[in-house]
Amino acid sequence: MLAKTKQWGNSLALIIPRSKVKELKLRPGEEISIKLEKKSNVLKELFGSIHFSKSTERLLKESRKNVSKWD
Repeated sequence: MLAKTKQWGNSLALIIPRSKVKELKLRPGEEISIKLEKKSNVLKELFGSIHFSKSTERLLKESRKNVSKWD
């Protein structure tokens, strides 16, 4: 789950999405356990995680074949 931070006086507060509040049936004042991690670079996370059925060279060759020089 991703949550956003918001300034609250000299502190930061977490905004829990409504869908999670409903799913977990959370109420004001309840204690919850959370694990905090700062979101890193999304591109670094995605790098190497997407696999294609065709090689990069083949995809490039096919895409170039379908595009005329004058488009």
